[in-house]
Amino acid sequence: MPENNIKEILESTSVEASAPCRIDMGGTLDISTFYYPLRHLNPLTFNIALGMRTAVRLLPYEKGMVSICSKGFAPAVFPIDEVPFKHPLGLMFAIAAYFRAEGVHIEIESASPPRSALGGSSSAAVALIGAFSAVLDSVGIYRPLYRREIAMLAHALEESVAGVPCGLQDQLAAAYGGVNLWLWHGRVKEASFEKEVVVKKKSFPDLEKHLLLAYCGIPHVSADINGQWIQQFLSGKNRNQWAEIIHCTREFARALEKQDYVSAARAMNRETDIRREMTPEVLDSTGEKLAKAAGEQGCGARFTGAGGGGCLWAIGEIANIDSLRDIWEKILSETEEARLLDVNIDADGLLLPNI
Repeated sequence: MPENNIKEILESTSVEASAPCRIDMGGTLDISTFYYPLRHLNPLTFNIALGMRTAVRLLPYEKGMVSICSKGFAPAVFPIDEVPFKHPLGLMFAIAAYFRAEGVHIEIESASPPRSALGGSSSAAVALIGAFSAVLDSVGIYRPLYRREIAMLAHALEESVAGVPCGLQDQLAAAYGGVNLWLWHGRVKEASFEKEVVVKKKSFPDLEKHLLLAYCGIPHVSADINGQWIQQFLSGKNRNQWAEIIHCTREFARALEKQDYVSAARAMNRETDIRREMTPEVLDSTGEKLAKAAGEQGCGARFTGAGGGGCLWAIGEIANIDSLRDIWEKILSETEEARLLDVNIDADGLLLPNI
C-alpha cells in the first residue's frame, strides 16, 4: 500500500461513516465450518437491518498513535506498531493496522446497547473500513472499496483477531441494509454468498408493525454458545438439527414474503426450540419468560445472534404483537437496563462521508 498520512487529511476534513445493526434468524450457517459440508442442503440465513446505527468518526491525533473511544469500553491509545489485537477493541485496532492509520483518533458511537447481540461490532467494523476507504480514495491513494469488499474485509479481520470461525451475515446486513436472505452456496471461485431480497423497501412500514424487539439487560458473549455449536458440529453431532434449521429459515422467509405471519411465527419458534435443545443456555431467565409469553400470544420469538443474553425479537399478527408488547414491557421492568427497543428497518446500509 502506498505511504499515506491520514492525520494530515483529517486536519482539514471531517469524516464520519455509519452502518446499521440487525436482527436475524438461521445464524451460524454463515460460518464456513457449516455451509461447506451442508452445501447440498442450500444453507441460508435471514436478517433485517435496523435503523439503530453505529457511527464512526475520524479525528486527527498525535503522530504515530492510534486512539479509540467507544461507549462501554475503556478508552485506549497505542503506537501504530504496538496496537493490540487481543483487546476489547482489538478488531478496531486491526482495521487501523490494515490501513496503516496512525495519527488518528477513532470515536465509535452506537445506538444499540453494548454487547446486545445485534451485530454492533460488525457494523462498527464496516463503518470504520468504509471511512478509511473514503479518506484514502479522496486523495487518490487507495481506490474505493465496494460494499461487498468492505463486508468481506471486515469479516476477514474479525475472524483473524477472534481466533475462531466467524459468520459473515452481520457485516452483510451492515453493508447492504434491507430485509434479505443470504444464500451460502460454498463456491470457491467467486463470492461464497448471494443476496435475495425478501421484503422490499416500500413494505418496510407495514412489516415494522409486526415486529417487536427487547433488550434483556444482560450482555452476551457470542463465542461461548457459537463455540459449543461449532464443536458439536465438528464432532458429528446434531447434523439433523442443522438440516431442520435450514428448513425452518427457508419456511420463515417464504412465509414473510407472503405476509403469512402465523406460519412465520411457527417456523421461528421451531428454530428457537431446536437451538434450545442443543444449548439450553441460549436463553437467559428473562429470555425464557419473553419467549414463553410470545408463544402464548401466537407470536414467534427468537434470540438475536448467538443468544445467551442480549436481545430477543418477535413476529406475529399486529393484534398479537400489540398484546405482547404490554406483556414484554412488564417482564422487562423486572430487570435493570432491560427495555423494548425501537424497530425501524434500515434500507440504506453503509453510509459514507462525502469528502
